[in-house]
Amino acid sequence: MGSEHRPERADPATAIPKPEVIVERITHQDVPAVCALFKKVWENETTGLPAELVKSWQPSALEFTSWMEGVTYFAARKDNHLVGVVGCEIDHGSCQLVDLVVDPEHRRHGVGASLIASALDWAKRSDAPEVWAEVLSRFTAAGALLAHQEFKECGVLRKHLWHEDVRLFERLL
Repeated sequence: MGSEHRPERADPATAIPKPEVIVERITHQDVPAVCALFKKVWENETTGLPAELVKSWQPSALEFTSWMEGVTYFAARKDNHLVGVVGCEIDHGSCQLVDLVVDPEHRRHGVGASLIASALDWAKRSDAPEVWAEVLSRFTAAGALLAHQEFKECGVLRKHLWHEDVRLFERLL
């Protein structure tokens, strides 16, 4: 038989370990870092969106503190730096994911998946029968992340938010 091509494996002794993603509920001490993350994410992701919408996604510390009423937020950290956030809100018995953001420098490294896993665990412990998420259609990576986490796309609201289409995702628990 011909020669087989085998992918090279990194030597475990010389491999650089990737920092672990740690997800915990946020506290009021986290609010300034959360607001800085929202500002960083939405300054880079908003081409073509109305300025009013972008501003509403970049809360002040006081605004974010008010968002925390009725919403449980989780923060993802790598090397003790806040790199992602997701909120979980119970509405009519179901859990809705809100305000999912991941630092652009840390995307595709398990941060979003870790946040969603924590949100799903929280929803199960809260006896929610399903988890919902709404994503602007233009944010295709967020939709792909949800699909990878076994969410099913179940609808589209046309011109729903600031004349943008919004995709609806659901995962039954």
